[in-house]
Amino acid sequence: MSSINHNASGEFANAGITAPGDVPFNRHAGQKKTVTEWVVDIIIGLIIVAIVLVILYPLWFIVIASFSDPTAVATGKVMLVPKGIEFAGYQKILSDSRIWVGYRNTVVYTVLGTIVNLMVTIPSAFALSRREFKPRRIIMFLFTFTMFFSGGLIPSYLLMKQLGLLNSMWVFILPGAFGVFNMIIARSFFESSIPEELRDSARVDGVSYFGFFFKIVLPLSSAIIAVIGLYCFVGHWNDYFTGLIYIRNQDQQPLQNILQMILLANQATNGSNTASMSALQAQNFADQIKFGIIIVSTLPLLVIYPFLQKYFNKGVMIGAVKG
Repeated sequence: MSSINHNASGEFANAGITAPGDVPFNRHAGQKKTVTEWVVDIIIGLIIVAIVLVILYPLWFIVIASFSDPTAVATGKVMLVPKGIEFAGYQKILSDSRIWVGYRNTVVYTVLGTIVNLMVTIPSAFALSRREFKPRRIIMFLFTFTMFFSGGLIPSYLLMKQLGLLNSMWVFILPGAFGVFNMIIARSFFESSIPEELRDSARVDGVSYFGFFFKIVLPLSSAIIAVIGLYCFVGHWNDYFTGLIYIRNQDQQPLQNILQMILLANQATNGSNTASMSALQAQNFADQIKFGIIIVSTLPLLVIYPFLQKYFNKGVMIGAVKG
């Protein structure tokens, strides 16, 4: 019997097949990397490091240039470390009382707008992901149609005027409450990540659709909720066009528009005050204020993103693999 098993194992091995009970042989176990493999790994590592530096260096330069001597920045002396540290640009920006009003408005618009976006987008995406919802293809077509065609700026302005949304905080929230792109991402998540067996089990237990959505689907959808919430949060925070077109009351302007007014006012002041400082110094100071404005406007996003990064990395792979 042992000779038969030995012969069978030898025949399986010659054929490249592992016999029952045999431990498969790993041809790469204990082997060292060849010189070619080391060279390829080093080249790949250098390319990755170069890409990271290309992405991070502009942000780092803006940070150090925002509190460096403007003349040193203009002459190219500031490369990796700040030179002649001064905070005149930040003092000019933060001393303007309008910036705190802009921060307050932007925080309110962003938080409330993101909540409304999630309350509208997530349930609609779940409904359109259900196969038993017969009109879902027609509704999906109508939603997608709006991504390619719109009425244009003038009809949109007239519509906002007729709806009474001009000079109102709701013009930042209601028109963009539903995002078709975000809905498509959420729908793909529900279709690929929520097993149909969960619905069958819930139906057996007498759980309604609302109960299934709130008690089962939402707790399992923290990743997509975080991703959609991050998209909406960034979109509302960086919204500049809405305040420029639809808002005339300065007390309701968001932060981005307030920062633009501060920058334009500073450039006008420096341009007319050439008696006390040269035109070059005035331009250098204006550039320092530009760098400070970039930091002031992006700092909250840089603080929030690390806490949502793990969800974002998972969310970008939604729908990439099915099966």
